[in-house]
Formats: sequence, structure tokens, C-alpha cells
Amino acid sequence: MMRCASGRSLSASARTATMIAPVGGECPDAIAPRHKDANRTRANWTRNGHPEGRLTRCNRAKNYPGPQGRRTEWEKGRLRMSCRHYLVPMLAAAALWPLTAGAADNIKIGFPIPLSGPTAVYGKPVLAGAELAVQELNAKGGVLGRKFELLSRDSKASADEAVRLAREMIIKDSVDFLAGTLTSAEAPAVSTVAKENKIVFVAPTSKSTILTDEKHIHPYIFRVASNTDVEGLAGATLMARWKEVKKVATIAPDYAYGRDSIAGFIEALKKQRPDIQIVDQQWPKLGEADFTPFITAQMSTQPDAVYCSLFAGDFVTFTKSATPRGYFKAINNRMVDPAEIGTPDLAQALGDDYPYGVIGDAYDPVIWHGTEPPEHKKFIDDLKKFTNSQYGSGWSIVGYQAIYALAEGIKKAGNTKSDAVSKAMLGMSFDTPVGKRSFSEKSHETFAPEYWGVMVKDPNHPFAIMKDPELLPASFPTY
Repeated sequence: MMRCASGRSLSASARTATMIAPVGGECPDAIAPRHKDANRTRANWTRNGHPEGRLTRCNRAKNYPGPQGRRTEWEKGRLRMSCRHYLVPMLAAAALWPLTAGAADNIKIGFPIPLSGPTAVYGKPVLAGAELAVQELNAKGGVLGRKFELLSRDSKASADEAVRLAREMIIKDSVDFLAGTLTSAEAPAVSTVAKENKIVFVAPTSKSTILTDEKHIHPYIFRVASNTDVEGLAGATLMARWKEVKKVATIAPDYAYGRDSIAGFIEALKKQRPDIQIVDQQWPKLGEADFTPFITAQMSTQPDAVYCSLFAGDFVTFTKSATPRGYFKAINNRMVDPAEIGTPDLAQALGDDYPYGVIGDAYDPVIWHGTEPPEHKKFIDDLKKFTNSQYGSGWSIVGYQAIYALAEGIKKAGNTKSDAVSKAMLGMSFDTPVGKRSFSEKSHETFAPEYWGVMVKDPNHPFAIMKDPELLPASFPTY
């Protein structure tokens, strides 16, 4: 029981007022807040018309009583005013409490993703997929009776910025989990933050093996994307089908993803077609503005086919420079590219400049020639409505999967503690619009296959589409 200096018990409203009153404020039936400097406090109260300094109102009644110790009319009036002074804001706070508590009780997911610059064309669709998943989950009541809240921030495709944002959202916004990032520069950097803070991080798009290799894996990192070994195996399988091909060249951006992509492809190709010779390798920087010297150098080696890991704006710039130089004609369009050039996003960016006949891949071809899973059709219909777009995006599905993977992990764990959720996600399976995915207990990978196919011109669409999407690889690495 809380008591005032006179020993009297305090009412509930007075106890509340005691707790919320500001320093120097007036608390009915309660001790005036103590300053470190008692003399300064006494002086302040004296200056404000309270010569009794740190005396309580109860003590004032004892030392300056009215008739028979009763409060004077002046004191009664002051007390009524004081009660009104605290009661009004208390009632207002009480009215707002359910709303504030509800928001604070949300499951918060921090989502750094490029929303500006050249890579925003892919970052925004990934975020849209995540937002759609949150909307669907919340419409069903969330998980464990709690709804989700997605906090997205513009990483600008910068590892440093992604790290800064991740730390800020953990410290300032108190996020429960992390997801997002786009490139293989951002994701490994944010993974370090997740490890330091012991918070689960689900990477939706990064493919570099460095994210989850033996040196960098930790309990809190998970990946729903493919990786460069998986895509390399698929790419090698397709390249090996061209029996006439004996000489292969490669071109890829000179950073983690590009290097790992080519390494994974060559390792798999040597096992399937040891007779094929790698005659040239080109390494333009990420964001290269002039591909002319790389194109010229590669054409001089006269390859029969090319494995190209250029993506997004780099592939657009490369194609517009390579086509007029006869690059694709020289290899009879025998190119395999594992960097999602089979999406409507990239196809629309190139329009009629697309090099028809090359083999591209996509997490989601969006427009299907062949049998489309009914779950996928519903997902695309919902996505088009959600984004108010005509076709949807081939990138949204990975953001969508990342959120549903987290939701399933939370549900399985029975709470939102990252230690429990990370353990629950090991070996866990979860549903996606293109079938079930499962996390490896050892590598925390889903080893997600992708859809591959020849990119063709279609009379019903003003851009290239994937013909007869094939899910590859059929088998996965054993790690």
C-alpha cells in the first residue's frame, strides 16, 4: 500500500498521479518529487508560492490547520483544481491506451531494401510481395493473436546503409526480426548485424554462397532464395544439352555474386561435360557503363556459347551494346543467364531489344505457357490488385515467401523469441504459391529451384516471355 508522509494510504487516482506527475508538478496527497538538490527544490517551490517547500499537503494540514485541523476553503479549492489537473490527462491517456498497446504488441519486421537508384526496379517488387504477405496474415488475425508490422527502409543497395538501417531498426524501433536486402553485398553485411544482436534474419534474394557458408553461417540467418551453387547446377544442365557446344565463355559482375555464380557453374559443368573448354572470362564492374571492351575481347575468342550472370540494368546496357556488334548472332543466341532475366520486369525494360532465343530464369515467370499451379494464379491475381499493375512482378514472390517463412517459424516456436524461432525453422517446411519449401538443418537454405526457359516473342504481350518454364535443378547440393 502506498502512503503519504503523514502515514495515510493513497487512493488509486492519487497513486497514479504520483507516478505520472512531472518534476516540480503538484501531486495531491503525495510527496513532492525530490530533486537532487533539496535547497534548490525548496527555492523553486517558494518561488512558485509554496513556502512550505518539500512538505506534503497532508503535512501542511497538520502544520497549518483550519478549524479543528480541517482543510481551509482555499486548500479544498486547490485540491479540486489539482484533481482536475491530473484527472483529465489521465482519462485521455486511458482512452488511448488500447491503441498504443495494440501497436506495441505487433510483431515487427525490419525490411531494408533498395527503394531508390537503379536497383529499386527490383527492390520495390520484393517489398510489395512482403507487404502483400503481411496484409494476408493480418486479415487472418496474424500469428499467436498478434498482427505483423513491416518497417521498410531504403538501403540504396549499399551494404553500409543496410547495416546502419538494420541497427537503427533494432535499437530505435525494437523490431523482432529482420528480412529484406537485395544484393549479395547487403545481405552478408546485415547477417553480421543479426548475429551480433541474436535476431533472426531471412534473406529473400541474395544468392552468394558467402551468406551461409561454413565460415559465415550462424543460428539466425536463413535464405529463401536460390544460391549460386544451385543456379550453377541448373545452368550447367542446360548448357550441357547443347551437344555441339565445345567452347564456352563467361561474363559476370566483379563482386561476390558474380564470382560465386561463375565458380558454381564451372564446377557443375566439368562434371556433366568435361569435354567443354572455358575459353574466356570477363569481369566488368557492377554498374559498368561501357561494355564495349568486354564484348570485343570475348568475341575474339569465338565461343560457341556464353554463361552470363549480368542482371538488371547491367544486362540491359550490355544487350544494347552487344546486339549491334553481332554478339548474340555469333553464338547463335546460345546464352544461359541465371540472374532473373526471365522476369517480366527485365523483359519490359528491354522491350523489342530483348535477345530472343536466350535462356533465362525467374523465381516466378508470372506469365505461364504451360500448366500453372492454381495457388500461383491466385497469388498473381492478388498481387496485381495489390500493386495496381497489369502484369505483376517476377520478384515479388521471394519477399512474400520470406514473410510466410517467418510466420511459420513463429507459429511453430509458439513465441517471438529469436532463439526459439531459429530452432523451429531448422528443417521446417512452409507453403508457397509454387509449392513447398524446406530449410536445410545444416545450411539454413531452401535450395530453391527456379524456372528456366527460352525467352520468346509473344503476340499477346509487348515483351519477351518464357516458353514452357522448367523447374531446375531436379536435385540439390548435399550440404
